[in-house]
Amino acid sequence: MQASSFRDCQAWRAEGLALSSSSNEACRLYDAILTQYVKWRNDETLGGFAGCFSAMHAADPNFVMGHVITTGLELVATTSSTRLDKRLASAVKRTVELANSQDISPREKLHVQAMELFSRGDFPRACDVWEDILVDHPTDMLALKFAHDALFYMGAQVPMRDSVARVLPHWKPHMPLSSYLKGMYSFGLMETRFYDQAEKVAMEGLALTPDDGWAVHSVAHVCEMRAEMDKGLKFMESREKDWQVCDILASHNYWHWALYYIEKGQYEAALQIYDSEVFRRCKATGSMLDTVDATSMLYRLEMEGVGVKERWRELLQVTQPHTDDHVTVFNDLHFLMASLGAADAGVSARLVDGLQELAKEPGENQQHQLAGRVGVFMCEAMTQYDRGDYGRAVELLYPLRYRIVDIGGSDAQRDVFNQLLIHATLKSEDKHHQKLGRCLLAERDAVRPNSALTDRLMQKVRALHA
Repeated sequence: MQASSFRDCQAWRAEGLALSSSSNEACRLYDAILTQYVKWRNDETLGGFAGCFSAMHAADPNFVMGHVITTGLELVATTSSTRLDKRLASAVKRTVELANSQDISPREKLHVQAMELFSRGDFPRACDVWEDILVDHPTDMLALKFAHDALFYMGAQVPMRDSVARVLPHWKPHMPLSSYLKGMYSFGLMETRFYDQAEKVAMEGLALTPDDGWAVHSVAHVCEMRAEMDKGLKFMESREKDWQVCDILASHNYWHWALYYIEKGQYEAALQIYDSEVFRRCKATGSMLDTVDATSMLYRLEMEGVGVKERWRELLQVTQPHTDDHVTVFNDLHFLMASLGAADAGVSARLVDGLQELAKEPGENQQHQLAGRVGVFMCEAMTQYDRGDYGRAVELLYPLRYRIVDIGGSDAQRDVFNQLLIHATLKSEDKHHQKLGRCLLAERDAVRPNSALTDRLMQKVRALHA
């Protein structure tokens, strides 16, 4: 696809989404970046994200929405914190200054405001601003995607679903990227347990756009939540050629594939995917999505009794540089998995101490507020479990179990903490905890019948407490 096929100044105006730039090239490159973001892929024919970023800034250095999209994408990637990364902080500042020095539209001003709020960790207010944009401009894909990501980071499942539902009637089939709304809406339906509808909508999206990696990913979730592992394996394999091109999401889709194997107790097959796809990509990209998937996978395997010690040490090389970031609690918990797994007590202590400090005076940073309510206690529970104090781990985790959703991520990603709580109850010497473990397994079986993993844990209960 060539940059010339993207929307120029006039095309954006015609759609009611005028951009304050007189450079057709800059407007086309903005569209090219947006398209890659929606498709979860670096399009090499365009020079990927990096190539488009520099070409767009060269075409119009003062293009406000150009700065909004490049800086915004870096922020939602959560790979660095404006608190520590001076370059990123100054990129936010420059965008705000450019916006204040130009006559830009009210919509563009709101975009700048939302990006700045997000950069300060005020995710809820940033989402409010993006949603305000969508009331007047329901086809503003950048506002929709940024809101989708930020709501996901807050575990705001119903708002994430409804954010897409509200704009759907305004999107027509001829509009660029319209088919991708199916995958986005499907994901919201899936996270709010409308599994049949989620699968139907995702498959409609895939009929229109077979290489929509996000729609594939939504179906992968449905199979996971219903414990339909064989169906999931078949589905992922049959469409691998299609979704593999989505390089930003590919590792995550392989992670889903590997989870089916873990569920079935086929650990070698899972480790093969970890080595050849998940860790390889995570090491190459440093992407947060790839990194948390790698840590979560090893943590699950370790709970299942699989030895992964050497792999933890390799993975710590990727997570350690992020020890002081504290952009999201979700990321922090996964970094802690790596430092505990690699038995690096110094890194673990530094991470938890840093989070505790920020939680004392969180200001408007929603993630640091959350750390004080949930994150710090979860870190402590993981640390106690690692030390073998399973009873204490249960006491810390059990009261939080319905608030863990607030750390964001998907039900499938957060399930690692449900499993941790169950393992802690089974290993605790407290008889009440052991009974609680049975209750949690009965509950798990009711929500996700025919799960091989649940069956294995139930057998463990019978063997342990016969």
